[in-house]
Amino acid sequence: MRIYLTLIFIAILLVIAFIFGSQNAQPITLNYLIARSEMSLALAVSLFTTIGIVLGLLLALLWKLIRAVKPKQSL
Repeated sequence: MRIYLTLIFIAILLVIAFIFGSQNAQPITLNYLIARSEMSLALAVSLFTTIGIVLGLLLALLWKLIRAVKPKQSL
């Protein structure tokens, strides 16, 4: 049940990001350390929201894995 709620929450966040981004079609320039790219604000918002969600899920899974492997210490 918890996985379904998580997936629904992620889908809602992505839909909100896409709606926000579709209302902002002006181009922006992103300057990286070694490169520069131009993209629409909608693409940038969607891209960075997706990257943030994926990184958050990976960190949560890593934390859960570490907690499962770490031996339980008794008090």
